[in-house]
Amino acid sequence: MQLANATVFITGANRGLGLAFARAALAAGARKVYAAARDPDSIEATRRMMETNVYGLLRVGQAFAPVLARNSGGALLNVLSVSSWISAPVLAGYAVSKAAAWSVTNGLRNELRAQGTQVLGMHVGFIDTDLTRGFEAPKLAPDLVAERAYAALEAGASEVAIDEWTQGIKRGLSDAPGIYVDHAR
Repeated sequence: MQLANATVFITGANRGLGLAFARAALAAGARKVYAAARDPDSIEATRRMMETNVYGLLRVGQAFAPVLARNSGGALLNVLSVSSWISAPVLAGYAVSKAAAWSVTNGLRNELRAQGTQVLGMHVGFIDTDLTRGFEAPKLAPDLVAERAYAALEAGASEVAIDEWTQGIKRGLSDAPGIYVDHAR
């Protein structure tokens, strides 16, 4: 999937990572960028996180799959998290929603492959946005995350672990016991 001359739709583009994705799409030569804003308080509780991170992702996929099929395919880039694989007490609800979103991403990839639609699952650690304000942890710049994710999209990847920490967690999933059993950052 090439970004040059593409039409791009970004949810949550009013701030943070979504805004970085919108700027990066324009810088990469996207013909049109449609940006949707999200309520900044949309993830206060686990139920709301599931609604946003799982059902919202599924609804976007269902809504745009026919459009992409009519245009001989395209791509969906789903923003997941290292929390798709590991959980910590303070992030348990978020981790549940991102693990479910990872599963939805894998299902969409399998369903949409035949129509020529690429589905990229992007896993990443902490990003320096409003969402992580107050977390004492190394954080990535949103612009760097968007740049690496779009590079993976253009390379035709199905999944990308953006940072070294996330890459290490992914490798540790097959350990015995798995890194997810007792790992928290």
